Amino acid sequence: MRPSEELALYGLIVGIPYHIVQASSELTRPLRMHLSWLPSTVTRCHPISRKREMGRLSEAGRALNAAVSFIVFTFLELLDAFLCVVYKLVDFAVEREWKPCYCSSPFAASSVERVAGGGNEGIVIRLCEDSKKLHVDAISATLHLRPSLLSSILSLHRLRFRWTPVRTTPGVAICQKKRRETTRWSDCDCKTCTGWTAGDGLLHVRTGGKVEGGEADDVVFIHGFISSSAFWTETVFREISEEARSSYRLLAVDLLGFGQSPKPEGSLYTVREHVELIECSVLKRHGVRRFHLVAHSLGSILALALAARHPDDILSVTLLSPPYFPGDEGAMRYLAPRKVWPPMAFAASMACWYEHVSRTICLIICRQHRLWNFLIRVITFNRIRTYLIEAFMCHTHDAAWHTLHNVICDNSERLERDLEVVKKNIKCHVNIIHGQQDDLIPLECSYALQSKLPRARLNVVEGKDHITVVTGQQKTFVAELEKIWKEVKN
Repeated sequence: MRPSEELALYGLIVGIPYHIVQASSELTRPLRMHLSWLPSTVTRCHPISRKREMGRLSEAGRALNAAVSFIVFTFLELLDAFLCVVYKLVDFAVEREWKPCYCSSPFAASSVERVAGGGNEGIVIRLCEDSKKLHVDAISATLHLRPSLLSSILSLHRLRFRWTPVRTTPGVAICQKKRRETTRWSDCDCKTCTGWTAGDGLLHVRTGGKVEGGEADDVVFIHGFISSSAFWTETVFREISEEARSSYRLLAVDLLGFGQSPKPEGSLYTVREHVELIECSVLKRHGVRRFHLVAHSLGSILALALAARHPDDILSVTLLSPPYFPGDEGAMRYLAPRKVWPPMAFAASMACWYEHVSRTICLIICRQHRLWNFLIRVITFNRIRTYLIEAFMCHTHDAAWHTLHNVICDNSERLERDLEVVKKNIKCHVNIIHGQQDDLIPLECSYALQSKLPRARLNVVEGKDHITVVTGQQKTFVAELEKIWKEVKN
């Protein structure tokens, strides 16, 4: 054992903080003499014994975490069931109609086009009123197949549950697509959140760089989950060099359901819906032909889907912290393990598993976002930039819930198909950037994606997490982007 470790052990036993023990050499001598009677297994522990002790402490910590998690999430399940009844009654009282939820069976919710079929995905066939065409969408099985914690423990099968979706009879619903163009009573009704109702139904796009005149390469930016185009405009757009501004047109889009884009209640927010609206709102509307793609987190999945649909038009692909979870176990096992520690896992578990609890959180935070923004400015004396906080609160529960499940939690089959197309048809490099300290999307996701794409290049950024991989190093990140774009030109 090194001297510094011995000092830490002495201080731990007699209750003296380590920094005090280390600071005073006079104090360490009597401590050593006072503890000379201790067995050598304590004072000079063999490395193997020390590892065993640490292993026991780790096991005890995991057991405590599991016990507390069981109590907390059992309570949340009961609370979610109670809130289900409450929201049904309030929805009927305020809006004069029952609102089906995912607590019921798949076919009971078919009136709002929500059906879970067999396998990893459900199938819904919708008849659009405007085009009179049938559209087939795949929805996540996790919307319905979310076994309770108690039933998972009591059932022997669930104890061995490896997150393989329960095989049910394939369900197909054919129904008329109805999008409600007004907000729910539990959503915010301010101009920022409802301005889309008076628009053309296209996504909100912010532009920068060389907007008018002359030839310029286009760069499409796609933000992550519970964010907005401000994630790019307040960071990357501000740091772009003058040379790049004169050579590139920058297009940052608010995804469907987020920022200032439409938030229709009847939408299922599937990958197909997101990508088709990006095509209409960005590519077609702005005359984009060949373009670079830059995407963060959830946006990486949509970027790969977009690249698979336009393989000949892609100049480069840059993905930050992509949530790629290969295999049949799905993303929920990693993103939402139903544990109270670490805090990020606890927050993700509440968002993924409990529909009505997460709706309550949106009711408190998103509906009152103007109040929260005001309080934050008062507390901080308006000295900090709050674009990340504002983007976090500018969405609806319906959009966040469906996007989380239909894009991230159970999209492995669709993503694998897109990756095969990208692998075969896209000739440019796929650049992957991931923060080493990312606690939300593990670094293994990027390694797995790199192994899937032969032309992928991975850059692990030391000391950065899921957000600071961009916001904590804007200049460095922008320089890396411009380097990638120049490689394509040269």
